Amino acid sequence: MILSVRGVRKSFGDTEVLRGMDLDVGKGDVVAILGPSGSGKTTFLRCLDFLERADSGTMESAGVHYDMHTIGKKDIAAIRKRSGFVFQGFNLFRNRTALENVTEGLIVARKMPRREAERIGKETLGKVGMADWADRYPSELSGGQQQRVAIARAIAPEPEIVYFDEPTSALDPELAGEVLAVMRMLAEEGTTMVVVTHAMDFARNVSSRILFMENGIVVEEGDTAAFFASPAKERTREFLRTAATAGEMI
Repeated sequence: MILSVRGVRKSFGDTEVLRGMDLDVGKGDVVAILGPSGSGKTTFLRCLDFLERADSGTMESAGVHYDMHTIGKKDIAAIRKRSGFVFQGFNLFRNRTALENVTEGLIVARKMPRREAERIGKETLGKVGMADWADRYPSELSGGQQQRVAIARAIAPEPEIVYFDEPTSALDPELAGEVLAVMRMLAEEGTTMVVVTHAMDFARNVSSRILFMENGIVVEEGDTAAFFASPAKERTREFLRTAATAGEMI
């Protein structure tokens, strides 16, 4: 098991956003987290990588048990070295080229020699179809290209797990398709991923497991094929019917 979390809770002021979330992720799993807007999906993902500090909950990572509220900076840094994060808004350095965006973390955080970092960066950009744009700045790239650079940055250190927070929500359908194709390729290669998404076709055709949440709790979780073919909960069936009516299912 790469990751196991239990009882994750998080409030912002008087609003309880997460009300006891559990998640297990095994090697090679692609877990799609689905749910209506405001259900707490992004907050949960950010808590998993400690971009938000959970109010309570436990995590087991690499065989080590952590309290997610009291965990120290050193342990957070160690966990982040084993993970990558792809943001909805790309979060690229605007004054760095595509290649420099990929190599920055390798050189600064991993203390990797520049030549080795650049070799890895070029290889990784090639993997996501961005080799010819290595010297371009984010302002010179489309949204889809920027997101592919962001994916390259996340996977360059070969993390154990990659988190994706609505990676296509800021893109039009054609550019979203480019990004989803890269994610499909990564899944086929065995990359372990947890993906918050509204892309129902990706969830159904690429993910291995589905976690459907609403109001900060897990409504239903299970194997992807069973989730879409015969969901157990009426709320899940209602959600899927709404998605189909909105044209989000293929």
